[in-house]
Amino acid sequence: MLNAMASHPAAPSPNAMPAECPELPGLHKADYRNAMARLGAAVNIITTDGPAGRAGFTASAVCSVTDEPPTLLVCLNRSASVYPAFKANGVLCVNVLAAGHQSLSALFGGKTPMDERFAAGQWTRKTTGSPMLDDAAVSFDCRVMHATSAGTHDVLFCEAVSIAIGGAAQGLIYFDRRYHEIAVPPQH
Repeated sequence: MLNAMASHPAAPSPNAMPAECPELPGLHKADYRNAMARLGAAVNIITTDGPAGRAGFTASAVCSVTDEPPTLLVCLNRSASVYPAFKANGVLCVNVLAAGHQSLSALFGGKTPMDERFAAGQWTRKTTGSPMLDDAAVSFDCRVMHATSAGTHDVLFCEAVSIAIGGAAQGLIYFDRRYHEIAVPPQH
């Protein structure tokens, strides 16, 4: 059986930038992390379930790739305790958090045991069997189609096979190392 997350080296593009630019100075890790804190992002809980068990973690490194086929990407640290479960299961659900989900985000972002993490929310399952948060702003149930390594992380390219859109138009953003709630103002 082909592993859904097997890494495949990409063929170099004729327009690819060189891997190293010796004439440019390198950035310090702390400077880069401080700059990235200014890149606001939605807060997500990424979940999986399957032969390797149920697991979940908090992530802001999620991005749309294309709508044909409906594909998004998720970045996952290879040293994370949940990594083996995600790699073996080959499916995941991106649960985009709504306003008020700060404590749930913290649970899934820490060292809390998995059973306690999942006990803090109400979950359903759709096509892949990955846990889908009932009151998420939106959830994307996905199959991992491809993975590639970049530094300490794997970039998982995931095809959405079903979605669930929440009732309220509100979200949770992480910016400048703090949570910020956003909501669409009522229309008059």
